[in-house]
Amino acid sequence: MTSSELIPAAVLKRKAVVYVRQSTQSQVMTNLESQRRQYDLVDLARQRGFVDVEIIDDDLGRSASGTVARPGFDRLVAWLCAGKVGAVLCFDASRLARNGRDWHHLLELCGLVDARVIDLDGVYNPCRPNDRLLLGMKGSISEFELGVLRARCWTPPARRRAGVNCDCQFRSATSGIAKWDLVLIPTCASRK
Repeated sequence: MTSSELIPAAVLKRKAVVYVRQSTQSQVMTNLESQRRQYDLVDLARQRGFVDVEIIDDDLGRSASGTVARPGFDRLVAWLCAGKVGAVLCFDASRLARNGRDWHHLLELCGLVDARVIDLDGVYNPCRPNDRLLLGMKGSISEFELGVLRARCWTPPARRRAGVNCDCQFRSATSGIAKWDLVLIPTCASRK
């Protein structure tokens, strides 16, 4: 498929949005290389032919599990609804959301306005069944990974064997529905 077929001129006339996110404040402070690589997606957007490129990094330090407000994600959704976005760029498509509701809502909006999702693996058009299937699988795997991490928090022997200490905190959302937030803390001492 040619470059113009992947991203047509009408899509290139709209803005490309680089979505930068890390899940915890600790990651924001210590994983600077990951942050730098996410900001470098601006260059990828320009290489793909976008002139108007914006960065949304309001969600640095906020989990995408659906348990906390993400003003950056909300702004991205609003721009998509207004038809202003031609492509959403992210380091890995799973960085956009770690829950099915947000993920599939975003894909649906991208499909409605003919916007692309671009990550390091490629350019995806949610209007095309194969691309939609692949994006759906990426989102499901991301959500599954989060579920596995949560489940490990409930089995202390598994935590010890893996050398990981999980601190699960119960949080109550404004709707009154119980939700979980996960923080992983690697242990320093090796177990024999």
